[in-house]
Amino acid sequence: MNPTVSEIEIRNDLRPGDLGAIVRLHGECYGAEYGFDHTFEPYVAAPLAEFALRTDQRERIWIVTRSGQVEGSLAIVAASAREAQLRWLLLAPALRGRGLGRQLVGEALAFCRRSGYASVFLWTLAHLEKALDVYRHFGFQVDQRCPRRIWGQKLTEERHVLELNPANPP
Repeated sequence: MNPTVSEIEIRNDLRPGDLGAIVRLHGECYGAEYGFDHTFEPYVAAPLAEFALRTDQRERIWIVTRSGQVEGSLAIVAASAREAQLRWLLLAPALRGRGLGRQLVGEALAFCRRSGYASVFLWTLAHLEKALDVYRHFGFQVDQRCPRRIWGQKLTEERHVLELNPANPP
């Protein structure tokens, strides 16, 4: 079944159950699709919980729901006064391929510009081609590569950076 646009809602407030749903979605998707083990969930959960306890106006979360169920997320987290981090971008498989990832990243970057950040960075994995395509679309560039064993796998983490120019958005 292909969800209709009217079933999909994107909101910026956290509600009871959202944190658990985001962690579960990450664990289930990355476990099923890439074989990640149980250690991936605390990697998502710990900083997400810290984020939820803050009230920084320069931070924001996007929660994607379909028929009331959390099926995606993305957040902007303040890494410093001048630098934001894009985190927790994930869509359930049924919502992929509809342009929602690009929409979320576009909204997040517009938020970063309005919030006065000079740059945005993110960490991702070298083999996540669809996500990398989204990041490249907006002009993110790799500035670090770190091969290591994490989440039960041998992976290469990549740090991508985008310098923001409020006068020239992508």
